[in-house]
Amino acid sequence: MPIEILMPALSPTMEEGTLAKWLVKEGDTVNSGDIMAEIETDKATMEFEAVDEGVVGKIIVAEGTDGVKVNTPIAVLLEDGESADDIGDVSAPKEEASSHAAPAEASEDTAPAKGYGRGETEAPTARSTEGGDRIFASPLARRIAKDKGLDLSQIKGSGPKGRIVKADVMDAKPQAASSALKADAPAASAPAAAAMASGPTTDQVRKMYEGREFEEQPLDGMRKTIAARLTEAKQSVPHFYLRRDIELDALLSFRSKLNKTLEPRGVKLSVNDFIIKACALALQQVPEANAVWAGDRTLSLKPSDVAVAVAIEGGLFTPVLKDADMKSLSALSTEMKDLAARARDRKLAPHEYQGGSFAISNLGMFGIDNFDAIINPPHAAILAVGAGAKKPVVGEDGELKVATVMSTTLSVDHRVIDGALGANLLNAIKDNLENPMGMLA
Repeated sequence: MPIEILMPALSPTMEEGTLAKWLVKEGDTVNSGDIMAEIETDKATMEFEAVDEGVVGKIIVAEGTDGVKVNTPIAVLLEDGESADDIGDVSAPKEEASSHAAPAEASEDTAPAKGYGRGETEAPTARSTEGGDRIFASPLARRIAKDKGLDLSQIKGSGPKGRIVKADVMDAKPQAASSALKADAPAASAPAAAAMASGPTTDQVRKMYEGREFEEQPLDGMRKTIAARLTEAKQSVPHFYLRRDIELDALLSFRSKLNKTLEPRGVKLSVNDFIIKACALALQQVPEANAVWAGDRTLSLKPSDVAVAVAIEGGLFTPVLKDADMKSLSALSTEMKDLAARARDRKLAPHEYQGGSFAISNLGMFGIDNFDAIINPPHAAILAVGAGAKKPVVGEDGELKVATVMSTTLSVDHRVIDGALGANLLNAIKDNLENPMGMLA
């Protein structure tokens, strides 16, 4: 029977996307691995690959269509012996969009994938199990389960990584229709909806500016995601803030000497490279603070995976430098430059910007003296870094001197890190930056 190709979830946070471009047309034969389309997610443009072979019988969603919900049919693939006459009514989108409440951590199932095709779509169903685990099932298995009234959460999958496949549902006995399935779906997207709905409505704001010249700028997927996630974070995460001034003269002198040594290798260290290293080491020095919030518990991490905010047109990325405490300054510098360049081109894979326990947001290069950053869940803290500036300070000998001082603010999730623990973490960061040679020991 003809198989529907569904809009895939190309990242754990993806709810909808833009079908940017079809690279096949109706009647084309596709083989496993062929690129069928380009899809714009909330973060990047990614290629959509076929995992099976067949003939494109019908393209349901035209290229350039935005707001296509995850699990919505976008095309139909015909197998041998089938024709367009075998295609039924597939024009109406199905209400199977993935839940915004699904776990945000990257997994082996979703992170590095380039795309999915017929029968192998790894898009999550519209509900999760009571333990919070997403249910993975092939489109065919999902359709058979729906026809038979089966609850997929009660079926054990035999496919790769536990995916539910056709064989798992064919012999399963029908169960009573689960009202919880229908009840959970609208509730799952409530946090994002509530976040976007806060404040006056669009019509109310328009009326405020009647008679004034303005131009409406619709939100793209990235802007919608930023608005929803950070509104939710600011409303639900109990932030508190710790501030320290850090003297940079020793670091600047040490950096100058290192850069002269590294010049033949084409490496030039930035102050931000030292900040990344200092934060990564501090998470090892204060391991209790190297944790994330996981709903009803915390997860204590062993590695220092540090995210760094990178501004791009229309939004930002937070690529993650994994095991940053174990890497040299030159390795961190090279990796950060690569991640930042690919972030600006929106070429990062999901596993490269998801995860980590700690983040850095540096606006010093824009001349900002200090600011308070919003925590990006599930992180427990984010360091806001201001510009270094010459200021009068009192030395240890009581004498007044001029030093280069950088203002920092640590935003902390009080559910994970208490005041004294947060202070210890920020003090460790300060000590590392003011004694930079110690970071090489």
